Amino acid sequence: MNWNENIISDPAVCHGAACIRGTRIMVSVVLDNLADGLSPEEVQKSYPSLSIEAIRAAIAYAAELSHERILAIPA
Repeated sequence: MNWNENIISDPAVCHGAACIRGTRIMVSVVLDNLADGLSPEEVQKSYPSLSIEAIRAAIAYAAELSHERILAIPA
């Protein structure tokens, strides 16, 4: 999964927090919903502008962060 295609960080959008490209939905919101036990399909139902691929990209982004190294996020 190449999360770079779906995750952006732009200082003009959500104060630079990692978001799903083309939305103002923060990756943290997607991950919080998944952590609360919602399935990707349930998250998508709550946020119809999200694709299942974007939800998987959020998970892949979190996995990369868990490697404890600095990641460059394209704008």
